[in-house]
Amino acid sequence: MPSDHPDLPPIPPGSRVAVTGAGGFIGSHLCDALVRAGNEVRAMVEYDSDGSVGWLADSPETLAAVEVQAGDVRDPEACRRLAEGADVVFHLAALIAIPYSYGNPTAVFGVNLDGTLNLALACRDAGVGRLVHTSTSEVYGTAQQVPITEDHPIHAQSPYAASKAAADQLVMSFRDSYEMPATIVRPFNTYGPRQSMRAVLPTIVVQALAGGPVRLGSLDPRRDMTFVGDTVAGFIAAAASPEAEGLTLQLGTGTDHSVGEMVAAVGRAVGRELEVVTDPDRIRPAASEVMRLISDPSRMRAATGWRAETTLDEGIARMTEWVGANLDRFRPDEYAI
Repeated sequence: MPSDHPDLPPIPPGSRVAVTGAGGFIGSHLCDALVRAGNEVRAMVEYDSDGSVGWLADSPETLAAVEVQAGDVRDPEACRRLAEGADVVFHLAALIAIPYSYGNPTAVFGVNLDGTLNLALACRDAGVGRLVHTSTSEVYGTAQQVPITEDHPIHAQSPYAASKAAADQLVMSFRDSYEMPATIVRPFNTYGPRQSMRAVLPTIVVQALAGGPVRLGSLDPRRDMTFVGDTVAGFIAAAASPEAEGLTLQLGTGTDHSVGEMVAAVGRAVGRELEVVTDPDRIRPAASEVMRLISDPSRMRAATGWRAETTLDEGIARMTEWVGANLDRFRPDEYAI
C-alpha cells in the first residue's frame, strides 16, 4: 500500500527501527511503510511451532527485508534482544479483543501491562532514542464531552481498556523517572485490509460479501473510524517529530459514525442494502458498552502536521476489495471474540 501521506517527514532512512506486534494488522502495515522508507527493521512476531509471521507473509518484499524475531513481550530477554541498538521502538503487541478480556483478564494484563513493563525496561537499558507506545481510545470509556481531547478523563469500562490505561501510565512514568524518550499514540478505531473479524467493520464486510444477513449486536455505538494507512502515517510522524516527544497524541478523523451507518456504507460498497439480524451473543454488558468515541486530533496535527486523509467510503471500498480477494481466509458464520 503506497503512503497516504507523502508530505510528512519520515524517520531518517537507515534508522534502526524495532516493532512489536509486527505480524498483526497495524504492525504489518507499519513494517511495510518503514521498509519502503529505507529503515532497518527488526520485527517481533509471536512465536508458534509453525513459524508463522502473521500478516508479514502477505508482503514478501517486506518479509525479505526485515529481521524477524520470534518471541513474546512477556519474556524480558526477548524484549532486550529487540531493543538492542534500536533508534526507535514501536510497541504494538497486545491482546486487543474486548469480549475476550471479560473472561480472560489475567492473560490480557499479562501481555498488555507486564509486556509493556518488560519492553520499557529494555528500551531504558538500551538507550533507545524513542519508544512509541500504542494506546487505545477505549481508555476514555463513553465520551463525557465531545470531541474527546487528550485531557478527557480516563474511564476504562473493560479489562482490556484498563490494561491499556495502566500501560500508558507505566510508559510515561518511565519517561519521568528515567528520562526515557517516549510518545504515546492513541488510535481511534483503525480499520482496513488484514483486519480480523474481532472488529466491527470487517465483521460487516465479510458477512456482506458472503451473502448475508449481517449478524451484529447494537447498531447505536458511534466510533471515529480511521483508515490503517492514515494510522500508520501517524505512528511514523509521531516517531519522527521532535515536538511529539513526551506527548500523548490521538490518531483520529474528528468525525464519528454509528454501527448502523457503517452497515449502510458497506452496503454502498457492495451495491445492495444489507439485512441486519441482532445477535444477542454480540451485545456487550450494558455498563461496559462504550457508546461514543470521537477524537480531537488537533494536538497531533500541531505537533507533527498529520491529519487523516481517507474518508469512510474510500476506506471501506479499499477494505471491501481486499476482503473480496481473500474471503476464503474468513469464517463469516462464526463470532470471533
